[in-house]
Amino acid sequence: MTRTLAIKGSRKLLNAWAFYDWANSVYSLVISSAIFPIFYGALFRVADIEKVTIFGGEIARAPLISYTTSAAFLFIAIITPLISGIADYLGNKKMFMKFFCYLGGVSCIGLYWFSLENIYLGLGCYFFALVGFWVSFAINNSYLPDIAFPEQQDGISAKGFSMGYVGSVILLLFNLAMVMKPDFFGIESDATEAAEIKAMKYSFLSVGIWWIAFSQYTFRHLPKGYKKEGKTDHVILNGFKELKSVWHQLGGEVRLKRYLGAFFVYSMAVQTVMLIATYFGEEEIHWGSDTERTTGLIVSILVIQIVAVLGATLTALASQRFGNIKTLIVVNILWIMICIYAYFVITPMDFYIAAGCVGMVMGGIQALSRSTYSKFLPKTTDTASFFSFYDVSEKIGIVIGTFLYGAVAQYSGSMRNAIIFLGLFFLAGMFLLTRVNGKNK
Repeated sequence: MTRTLAIKGSRKLLNAWAFYDWANSVYSLVISSAIFPIFYGALFRVADIEKVTIFGGEIARAPLISYTTSAAFLFIAIITPLISGIADYLGNKKMFMKFFCYLGGVSCIGLYWFSLENIYLGLGCYFFALVGFWVSFAINNSYLPDIAFPEQQDGISAKGFSMGYVGSVILLLFNLAMVMKPDFFGIESDATEAAEIKAMKYSFLSVGIWWIAFSQYTFRHLPKGYKKEGKTDHVILNGFKELKSVWHQLGGEVRLKRYLGAFFVYSMAVQTVMLIATYFGEEEIHWGSDTERTTGLIVSILVIQIVAVLGATLTALASQRFGNIKTLIVVNILWIMICIYAYFVITPMDFYIAAGCVGMVMGGIQALSRSTYSKFLPKTTDTASFFSFYDVSEKIGIVIGTFLYGAVAQYSGSMRNAIIFLGLFFLAGMFLLTRVNGKNK
């Protein structure tokens, strides 16, 4: 029996595309932002050590996970253009999206066996979960101009992010219930492991299963992709040729090049804030006890996720009224104000307010950045390769942003000074956006 594919712009196809955000966003919240950082720190506290021996030398826990994260993003920045070019050339980018989705989901499940004794296995699973998330997400982004018309792209992009925030919060609440009340779920301590640690490991299993299971709806309806014309021998070399071709095309797209420059600068700051927010709150806020610190950080993460749903929707409405570029300029101004405010936060309530403000602009700037880039693309079926430039810019920005943030914090002796430093990137991004000339776009 032949199944009829949904047509471009149809509600079924748009919803299927947006649903992948629901499927994979549980990784970014549960593992990247909430449960895994707590689990990782608990392993070292229980063992009463700060360093482990790995690759022939001793390294502290914070640099270890930081270096692993940086290595993963460098790998992503290298492999994404290659995969995207090959996917467009073969006309089956859904196959690659499936592979990296399953790689990420299985790696999340593998985190169940993360321990200091199996540190190589654990870090490997952490590394490939990160790779699977970002590469599959990049490929999904490249589908946007394929499945939606320009006038639909802002709305469906915002809907995707909103669905992601809602789905990830639902699973996080369930996992937090397990961690805080493990006995209610029949999880008990034993001679080797506390019940709370077991509950965290079960949460990793739930993320992998959720991600793989819910992605099936997306894979059922997304098209394979457009096949490039020409010979298919030396596919890897042809992938690089496609990237070179896209680079030359960018030379004639002044508005697109200017937008990419602006995006690179302000996205560097956005992604860095998202990655270091929990660490900033843990070190700089006067929580009181360790329990209050853990609870406060979790509440802050939930505030960001919930408010981000509203922020993404309001930003999409503003872009319809005032245009994408003008809206992005205003959002960058709001980010500057948040960085200034964060410099002075001390109490938990201060931090909750900052978290709410971050959530309001975080979802909006991500969704609108994605759809704005889609609108500025030239008419082409080579969407995967074009979007690889977008994603590589974001990933390289993460590497540079986190490195500079750490350097400023280290040499100035304060994470607060580093937050102000990030504000300068938003200021530069705002200025560069004024040069895009994206009126009514």
